[in-house]
Amino acid sequence: MENNKYLNKVIGSLVRSTKIDYEKEIIYFDMIFSNFLLFHYFPSYSPFFNFINYCKNTFGLTEDEIEYVWKEYKKIILDKISKRES
Repeated sequence: MENNKYLNKVIGSLVRSTKIDYEKEIIYFDMIFSNFLLFHYFPSYSPFFNFINYCKNTFGLTEDEIEYVWKEYKKIILDKISKRES
């Protein structure tokens, strides 16, 4: 990605805006879905469609950039969860 620095800032913004309730195993994506809840840490359901629209409208990202941001964002959130659980 040519603008990796910008994409990393986008990822950081998304991560900071995400709230994780470790006891209830819920991720709050307030910045994307207006209090939408995703239970059990990324089950088979993926909020990717809403994520695409949010990233296009808010950050002006292309589809390739959105795929990269989603992959990295999800990796960071799952890493936070696994560190908390260990």
